[in-house]
Amino acid sequence: MTGLLPPGALAPDFTLQSTAGAVGTLSALRGRPVVIAFYPADWSPVCGDQMALYNEVLPIMEGFGAHLLGISVDGAWCHRAFAEQRKLRFPLLADFEPKGAVARLYGAYRAADGTSERALFVVDGGGAVAWSYLSPIAVNPGAAGILEALETLAKKGTS
Repeated sequence: MTGLLPPGALAPDFTLQSTAGAVGTLSALRGRPVVIAFYPADWSPVCGDQMALYNEVLPIMEGFGAHLLGISVDGAWCHRAFAEQRKLRFPLLADFEPKGAVARLYGAYRAADGTSERALFVVDGGGAVAWSYLSPIAVNPGAAGILEALETLAKKGTS
């Protein structure tokens, strides 16, 4: 891996399946900040805790006008079961086929084990990466960095 997309880079557009028949497209969200949370797998304990935390702080993110997208290499049906069990209120997108294609574009693919890194991005309303962070795979990165990046965007008026 050559590293995550850095701040200032244009965030690659993508369209991924979210649930049976639904899709999520990054460019459709232009004009508002987007938080992209790549994570390794739906049913792992750390991922479950991380997504549950984001579910709790979702109203704060939405207060900044932001959309939240979770992305892993799991399939849409797996995402649907996981989201229902955890009562998640944001979309989980399947970077399933070709496996990890979007994660690779963002420098967030773990080729050795075929999963996504635990990587976070805040994309501004114009489609540029405003903030990125790579967490150790076994550590929940929390939400503080995301919220600070959203606050910085709001202060700059570039959300």
